[in-house]
Amino acid sequence: MTELTLTSAPDTAPIACCAPIAAPTLTRAEAEATAVLFRALGDPARVRLLNLLSARAEVCVCELTEPLGLSQPTVSHHLKTLTDAGLLGREQRGRWAYFSIKPDAMARLAGLADLTRKGCC
Repeated sequence: MTELTLTSAPDTAPIACCAPIAAPTLTRAEAEATAVLFRALGDPARVRLLNLLSARAEVCVCELTEPLGLSQPTVSHHLKTLTDAGLLGREQRGRWAYFSIKPDAMARLAGLADLTRKGCC
């Protein structure tokens, strides 16, 4: 029996290698990368974070704790998950981190979920 080892990919890898769900076939790697995205979006706090970030160009983590009603470490954890999945960009400024949605990642995510399309993004 062959053991499957999953490793952490660069922050844009999951988005870059995903094929639309409606593609004729998905490779194992494409399916695993797609699962990473869906796991990242599988928490209501992360979906709310994307919603909050979609209205602004960039947001400091310190501005997200109150609207979510979560502590700063918890918000930072969720932001890291979204960043690791390739959905957010992160810029460190002094002691605070600023996050923004990666437009190309969101466009690919929209193409991934489009069940009417048969081709790639």
